[in-house]
Amino acid sequence: MFQAVAIRIARLVATLFVVSLLTFMMTALLPGDPVNAILPPTAPRDQATIDRVRDELGLDDPLPIRYINWAADALRGDLGKSYVTNQTISDTIKDRVPVTAQLAFMAVFIAVIMAVPLGILGAYREGRWQDTSSSAAMQVMLSVPNFVTGIFLIWLFAVKLNWLPSANWSRISDGLVANLKTSILPATALATTQIAIFSRLVRSDMIATLKENYILSARAKGLKDRFILFRHALRPSSLSLVTIIGINFGALLGGTVIIETLFAIPGLGFRLINAISSRDFLAIQGITVFIAFVYVLINALVDILYLVIDPRIRKG
Repeated sequence: MFQAVAIRIARLVATLFVVSLLTFMMTALLPGDPVNAILPPTAPRDQATIDRVRDELGLDDPLPIRYINWAADALRGDLGKSYVTNQTISDTIKDRVPVTAQLAFMAVFIAVIMAVPLGILGAYREGRWQDTSSSAAMQVMLSVPNFVTGIFLIWLFAVKLNWLPSANWSRISDGLVANLKTSILPATALATTQIAIFSRLVRSDMIATLKENYILSARAKGLKDRFILFRHALRPSSLSLVTIIGINFGALLGGTVIIETLFAIPGLGFRLINAISSRDFLAIQGITVFIAFVYVLINALVDILYLVIDPRIRKG
């Protein structure tokens, strides 16, 4: 057990090192000068002023020196300060990660509560009209991009029905109802693709599980189909689902850029896009490394969940 944990920690450190190094190198290759974004419109832009700002920010140092200095500060918990907003990167992440995390949690929750029953139904009625109809619907949901779904939801619920706002964000501190009104549409737009993926996984794994000998034995004992499906077949059929939930949740933290932009949501993805457009190197670096850290951490937790879900893995 200790060896497995040590291996995962080593993998986490190696991943963060590679991600931070590659991000640092790629941001240095972005066209344009960050000084132009830092200087206010009324500030003089002569070469002396530009050179002074670059020297103060250390932008003239060689790339390896800049990376080493940043990594040394990051190990102490200091991700630096934004060149553009003058806000520390840690504060930026602290302010925005609850927004993106809530969207990701809600999207995964909506996807799971919709996908699991559909996947079980498709496996239980394999080859029948229930299975073919749900499979066709999942294929359509898988083919439609999230932003197209978001636009449709805005048109239907905000423009035509006028039930929900089309943009902006209300935090939970502003009231749960107000928060849900601004979060349900973007979360649903994010969840549509996940519903299709999760339901197809549950269906395929459940079909294989229902052919196992212990399932046939349970049926021979006269147990009800509902009890067999949810008590004996669902748990061993959920390993792939748990894996994909962990992977997709980590991906959602950094992949909500389009949805956050479409709905004007002040999340991590929206801030990352602004940082790229303004050449805010430290903001790009800090947010990217944070997302990578959460992604790898979630996958490590998924490995541990395997032991809880399937006793065969725990005994092995």
